[in-house]
Amino acid sequence: AKSTKSVGFPGGTSGKVPEIHTNEKEVTEKEVTLHLLPGEQLLCEASTVLKCVQEDSCQRGIYGRLVCTDFKIAFLGDDESALDNDETQFKNKVIGENDITLHCVDQIYGVFDEKKKTLFGQLKKYPEKLVIHCKDLRVFHFCLRYTKEEEVKRIVSGIIHHTQAPKLLKRLFLFSYATAARNTMDPKKHAVMFDTLQDWCRELERTKGNMKYKAVSVNEGYKVCERLPAYFVVPAALLEEDIVFFQGRGIPIWCWSCHNGCALLKMSALPKEQDDGVLQIQKNFSDRIYKTVHRPPYETAKTEDLSSNFLSLQEIQMAYSKFKQLFLIDNSTEFWDTDIKWFSLLESSSWLDIIRRCLKKAVEIIECLEAQNMNVLLLEDNASDLCCLVSSLVQVMMDPHCRTIFGFQSLVQKEWIMGGHCFLDRCNHLRQSDKEEAPVFLLFLDCVWQLVHQHPPAFEFTETYLTVLSDSLYIPIFSTFFFNSPHQKDTNVGRESQDSQSKPLNLLTVWDWSVQFEPKAQTFFTNPLYVEKPKLEKVQRKGTHFKHQRQLSLPLTQSKSSPKRGFFREETDHLIKNLLGKRISKLINSSEELQDGFREFYDGWHSRPPSYQGLLLPRLEGPEIKVWAQRYLRWIPEAQILGGGGVATMSKLLEMMEEVQRLQEKVEARHHSQEALQAEAASPPRTSGRLSSLFPFALLQRHSSKPVLPTSGWKALGDEDDLAKREDEFVDLGDV
Repeated sequence: AKSTKSVGFPGGTSGKVPEIHTNEKEVTEKEVTLHLLPGEQLLCEASTVLKCVQEDSCQRGIYGRLVCTDFKIAFLGDDESALDNDETQFKNKVIGENDITLHCVDQIYGVFDEKKKTLFGQLKKYPEKLVIHCKDLRVFHFCLRYTKEEEVKRIVSGIIHHTQAPKLLKRLFLFSYATAARNTMDPKKHAVMFDTLQDWCRELERTKGNMKYKAVSVNEGYKVCERLPAYFVVPAALLEEDIVFFQGRGIPIWCWSCHNGCALLKMSALPKEQDDGVLQIQKNFSDRIYKTVHRPPYETAKTEDLSSNFLSLQEIQMAYSKFKQLFLIDNSTEFWDTDIKWFSLLESSSWLDIIRRCLKKAVEIIECLEAQNMNVLLLEDNASDLCCLVSSLVQVMMDPHCRTIFGFQSLVQKEWIMGGHCFLDRCNHLRQSDKEEAPVFLLFLDCVWQLVHQHPPAFEFTETYLTVLSDSLYIPIFSTFFFNSPHQKDTNVGRESQDSQSKPLNLLTVWDWSVQFEPKAQTFFTNPLYVEKPKLEKVQRKGTHFKHQRQLSLPLTQSKSSPKRGFFREETDHLIKNLLGKRISKLINSSEELQDGFREFYDGWHSRPPSYQGLLLPRLEGPEIKVWAQRYLRWIPEAQILGGGGVATMSKLLEMMEEVQRLQEKVEARHHSQEALQAEAASPPRTSGRLSSLFPFALLQRHSSKPVLPTSGWKALGDEDDLAKREDEFVDLGDV
């Protein structure tokens, strides 16, 4: 019988192929079954491939097969790692631990004579080692030294071609899977899809916007505009012929209504013209349309031009390209070498500053809606990138319904999917143009994570839910993130076909989490500390509404001190400034640039205890914007805290909740039968091991042998010092 052999060897470096002193006949492989999805086909494979795990003092690896299908790259080997029971509960049913979907591949490198080079196109020479950087920030190392030469050529060429060559939309695995699987699931169980006129009418009623706005079907069949959905909402005073005039451009499209009657709207810019006559027509048209939302003194509106006064897609893409390099770590040595300059590299990427600017822009718009009672009209060239981002953030902060799982999924469906965000281009799924790529949706999820991190009880979902959602961007069995518009989707699945014989494909939606996870794993998506909406509030809402007062402060919520002071803040501010100098000074002092009216609104909200079912504002000061550790650091063992972090607290709370539930069931069982009571008593209680702070993603396969302090810090202490015998030194942190 064949068996997979795990090997260890000394002297590893980032690019060096290991010397393994073993008889090649002894290196045999276990025949691990390749599990194929419906419609998935094997394209090429290579045997005797060593998957490496690299560390400073030694290198370890496992032999197996490397395969490439039209859906994924997979390594088939038994890593012999005994996983804790809790960790095996969070397995993805579609993507295995050693699987990489073709769309998740970011960069491919080859190691030639200890030098790492980017691989693309046709190769004249094939590498000794293959390094794959993934968009979910995993890094895989495959040693090909003991693989047959023909197999090396086949697998390397196959992986490069199928991950980097431009593709046609209809050649995506999405269509192969949909044809073979024939999905019968109803997506409406998990989110409002906003693909019918009734969905929009119900949303208008929910937000009390149906007095001033109306749902229209003028674009049914996409006969007016292919960018817009078949149904959407416009001001009630707007004529349908106005929508047709510029193919849907220059029209205020409703996003959401505030409790005070004000609305958040978006508009795509009119075509740029040089002819004076056409420009005059456009001006007259714009003036007439603007009066549908701006009718002082009854109704006023503010226009927010996101194309000229905010971020550009190029800024977002450039910042994220720098930011992700901090987490694409090849080995432990590289991790510790960059540790001493990590904060300066983080700041130079500008990613956290971009997040802060997005949150600040959303708060500015909220201040107009909430405090100034003004309509806000977001303006962008196509109203499908930054409009989606900002309008979604505003709704998450203002509407507690959007902080539930069902509400959040419906929000993404409304603002991003039906809003025409170009997922195909922004995620570069077809590899046709790098110029169009920009992680706008990931930026939105990162902004939402900041809110979840700062106000956990306000959200029904957890950071694990957001992390899994970000991973689902690259799984091409779901249609949610693989089209540029509803029109493109309907055209390609056959819903606009004139042929009555052919049935349209029924594509899966990402919102049905049972496709990826078992019910036990899905419990990680739900926040046990979520504070639900009290029933009493529904009665009070009909009465007097005190503007910008957060009602129903919870008994469990203590009045907190100002976020600018406190022991932790005072002690750490001085330390941060000493460590980082002026590098983050612009972030720490960023709040000073806020204008007086905005500042009063912002400070006023934070001076009162929060109502988790009311308006929710983030803290914008630089140090409050943090790195989303679970997503970005989960594959780096050195970043894990065993038995620590927020996971330890959450795990204990879950244990207590399960214990209470078991006791309740025992009490109920007493009223039924003694047998049921005995059966319940026999069930063992849940035990928790020392989970990682990055659980449930970080599987504890290896631990860093390096200290917490940077390597340069240890060198400065000197080898002759025995730290264990040293007396504590008094350090005067000074006044902040």
